[in-house]
Amino acid sequence: MDQTPPTPPSTSSDVRTWCVLCHAAALLGLFFHFLGHILGPLIVWLMKRGDSPEIDAYGKESLNFQISMLIYDAIAAILCIVLIGVPILIALWVLNTVLVIIASVKAGQGEFYRYPFTIRLINCLGFKVERLSSIGATSLD
Repeated sequence: MDQTPPTPPSTSSDVRTWCVLCHAAALLGLFFHFLGHILGPLIVWLMKRGDSPEIDAYGKESLNFQISMLIYDAIAAILCIVLIGVPILIALWVLNTVLVIIASVKAGQGEFYRYPFTIRLINCLGFKVERLSSIGATSLD
């Protein structure tokens, strides 16, 4: 009776860690400008979205926010022609950093964080965020 033990399902700690990384990976943009904010969450989301619906939802939320910030940055860059864009770019950079840190902390606590000022380009509605037994996230309804 040579049986191999079944692979254990991912624990809530593993899921929570990947949810945090979905948000925290956006901080790569501090080191790799322009697309670093998008590439980090995109890579994490593409690698782990099939493992858990929670990771899929957190990754979509993070990507939606980073794509929205990229659009806002492009508008602010155009406004640099009339000199108002520079303070807007600085404010967007600070806002992005602060909100990513807040989202990472909330994900670490098992709470789903909805970024403000986000254009929802990637469909997050396929995952209804309820009380998640695996990580204890709160409902958005």
